[in-house]
Amino acid sequence: MWFVFALMSAVFAALTSVLAKIGIEQVDSNLATAVRTAVVVIMAWLMVFLTNAQRGLPEISRKSWVFLILSGLATGASWLCYYRALQLGEVSKVVPVDKLSVVFTLILAFIFLHEEFTAKSLIGCILIGAGTLLMVL
Repeated sequence: MWFVFALMSAVFAALTSVLAKIGIEQVDSNLATAVRTAVVVIMAWLMVFLTNAQRGLPEISRKSWVFLILSGLATGASWLCYYRALQLGEVSKVVPVDKLSVVFTLILAFIFLHEEFTAKSLIGCILIGAGTLLMVL
């Protein structure tokens, strides 16, 4: 089931890029990011209340709060940079560079989460890097 959700995430991310590029025309990228973020916040809290997940709020540990906040800050920084890049560049070039996050994620997961880094992972990272380079040149 994780694969279905991951695939849906990829489709929605693709839509996000194209819709954002159209939407940020003549709009400051920071303002556009704030509008997008407000929509995401409303949508996320609607899902929390629709699924009755708000009951879990008191059970969130201090460690989880810290890392969720740090993750939120990283997401915000990523979105601000992404929207600025979309405003300045072509979607067909910005998106492949953005997807280098896969390579960075694998490296960080190896270092901090001690996840396995296999020959297959290394080859995949090299191919993603080469593919990105090929697409942006």
